[in-house]
Amino acid sequence: MTKKESRWRFEEGAEISSGRYALRLLGGGTRYEAYLAWDDTLHSVVVVKILRPDRTDDDRTLRGLQEEARALERVNHPVVVRCFDAVLDAPRPHIVLEHIEGPRLSTLVRKYGPLPPEQLIPLAVQLSSALHYMSVMEMIHLDVKPRNIIMAAPPRLIDLSIAKSFEDARSITSPIGTDAYMAPEQCDPAGRGPIGSPADIWGLGATLFEAASGYRAFPDPEEGEEADHDRWPQLEVAPYDLPEKVPDAIAKPILACLEPDPEGRPRADDAAAMFEALLAVLPRKPVLGRLRPRWRD
Repeated sequence: MTKKESRWRFEEGAEISSGRYALRLLGGGTRYEAYLAWDDTLHSVVVVKILRPDRTDDDRTLRGLQEEARALERVNHPVVVRCFDAVLDAPRPHIVLEHIEGPRLSTLVRKYGPLPPEQLIPLAVQLSSALHYMSVMEMIHLDVKPRNIIMAAPPRLIDLSIAKSFEDARSITSPIGTDAYMAPEQCDPAGRGPIGSPADIWGLGATLFEAASGYRAFPDPEEGEEADHDRWPQLEVAPYDLPEKVPDAIAKPILACLEPDPEGRPRADDAAAMFEALLAVLPRKPVLGRLRPRWRD
């Protein structure tokens, strides 16, 4: 039996499926590749997320793509990436996502440092809004992090590849998510579960902490560490302090989202309300070419 390629290697103009043509490779992971593509029916540029050739016969990977397509169909919100099509029963299983112009939040912070309040606070409101909607729809994203946020207008929360329904999340027994942004109950579902919407609030807090400070909320684990408290320091230690230049009015709701006890975290609509209250103190006019909020701590 011939071993399958691990990459599609589509050239520009190659047909991915009927009326859908590759433009260029955007990136990928161990299970998927993402291509910028042209869709004749939509008459628009889209993103095609496609299973790698050596994964097309893997039931678990295909099931994951099916679950992501279902999650995207269920969550239809302005701040969540949209899905236009899912081709699952075919030689090249893939989903078709909207193409969003803009950098990832992770890239923006890495290149230019912390976000100013006039960017950070609207972002916090918009992400809280999306997470509130997901909660109402009884869905949990489980991977809220700077890399999964595209800074468009409005910003978009992307990658629902591990999103779960409330019902499915209750059966999670092993760690799930991206280590640095996982709530304690995601790190240790057996001991600290069950996993629910508060896990996404933790991810929101970790994301906003990094956007406000330029660094992660918890220490990076040492290479090769095996113990849970080394891999997931959030199980044992409090978050770092935010920089002094971050006003208390901003720091307090961010740190509230990082409360270890899920019951102690704000709900998404409460988080949105806290950040919305800060919009009132954002400047309306530039002062000497710069925007200067007057914070009421």
